[in-house]
Amino acid sequence: MSREPQHAGDDSIYDVAVIGAGVVGAAIARELAGFRLRCALIEAASDVGTGTSKANTAILHTGFDAKPGTLEARLVRRGHRLLGAYAAEVGIPTEPLGALLVAWDAEQLAALPAIAETAARNGYAAARPLTAEELYGREPHLGPGALGALAIPDEGIVCPFTTPLALATDAVVNGVELVLDAPVEAITGTADAGYALATPRGTLRARCVVNAAGLHADTIDRLFGHAGFSVVPRRGELIVFDKLARPLVAHVILPVPTRVTKGVLVSPTVFGNVMLGPTAEDVPDKGATVSTAAGLAGLLDKGRRIVPALLDEEVTAVYVGLRAATEHTDYQIAFHAAQRYVCVGGIRSTGLTAAMAIAEHVIEGLREMGVALTPIAERRRIRMPNIGEAAPRPYQSAAMIAANPDYGRIVCHCERVTRGEIADATAAVIPARSVDGLRRRTRAVLGRCQGFYCAAAVARLLTERSGRPLDEILALD
Repeated sequence: MSREPQHAGDDSIYDVAVIGAGVVGAAIARELAGFRLRCALIEAASDVGTGTSKANTAILHTGFDAKPGTLEARLVRRGHRLLGAYAAEVGIPTEPLGALLVAWDAEQLAALPAIAETAARNGYAAARPLTAEELYGREPHLGPGALGALAIPDEGIVCPFTTPLALATDAVVNGVELVLDAPVEAITGTADAGYALATPRGTLRARCVVNAAGLHADTIDRLFGHAGFSVVPRRGELIVFDKLARPLVAHVILPVPTRVTKGVLVSPTVFGNVMLGPTAEDVPDKGATVSTAAGLAGLLDKGRRIVPALLDEEVTAVYVGLRAATEHTDYQIAFHAAQRYVCVGGIRSTGLTAAMAIAEHVIEGLREMGVALTPIAERRRIRMPNIGEAAPRPYQSAAMIAANPDYGRIVCHCERVTRGEIADATAAVIPARSVDGLRRRTRAVLGRCQGFYCAAAVARLLTERSGRPLDEILALD
């Protein structure tokens, strides 16, 4: 059943408005949907999960290397369990590959016991050391010179596209109103009278506001009179290699982390590719998502040491993500009871894993702030289409093709995406409104040719199915 995004400008007032429909905002909205509240999920872009959520390393973290005692450490550990269970329930692609933290010199090797101790302090006791011989037995294509590793068996990979979409879909089917194309430009009013959130699509009114605006969380925080942190985007460039590279890597291969970054990793993806990255560069521009020659050259140089044979494979894509780094080393989550305002800022790359635990934490804070949280009797359940390689896809299902021959009619041959999947994506609860939206829902145009052969056909199908003119669809990409 299709449901179009709601329009701003309704004169009635929301109990809670969540600003930002990335993975964290969507998780908070989903949690709120479990209570008798009128809630809005407000997003500046034309779709959910289009900011920091869509361009990351897509690791399902255990939190083994987080700083003990921090809020991040606690929420990542809890989030790993929550997202793992939720992914199995609703069909978010995951793969429990395990990770290897590789030491390339004596100093890094000497650091591994302390990292294992940190993991234990974070409640993760399964890390164990590997000798060089054991390491190469697990990863024979690893470059020469590695001295040993720390095995983290419960690390995994997850789909960065389906996760925020599933959380937002779950929220919408359970009553949350999604408002897209609605950047919040001004906030007026008080906690007693309610807030007026001005957007280009009209003004929304809410008794309580949750700020999950990602890169712009500091801007929203200042509208409420606070200046506890500033977001300095940390640009991460990544290289995606062709599916023929997949046999070269069996685990997530991690570097020994530094104080600034978790470093450059090599990891399979749930789509069957291999990813190298990210870089870590603080930039002043919150829209600086253009790759650089220096960044890509640096990645290739590191990749040559980690898995030399990887550089003999074809590059499918290069992409750039921005992490919401701040001057602090922990998440910046604050509850301002007098204002009935919650700030969820400084959520870095671990936010994908921690999102559902962050949502739990926000609900606890709202309850302490006095927000009436009466559970609903029963939630509607969802199931997302599978776009991962670890489970059968529609083109492989004789039963699905027999029921609907369009599941056997491939449009995007690189990624084996069918007409039936595109039709489903345009008729979903949160429908695809652009080719980029289809890419994140179906993998169309995501493959080796990057849409060279199929983009026109995909756009035409989207136009036919959605009823929107082509120029409107292209304008959203």
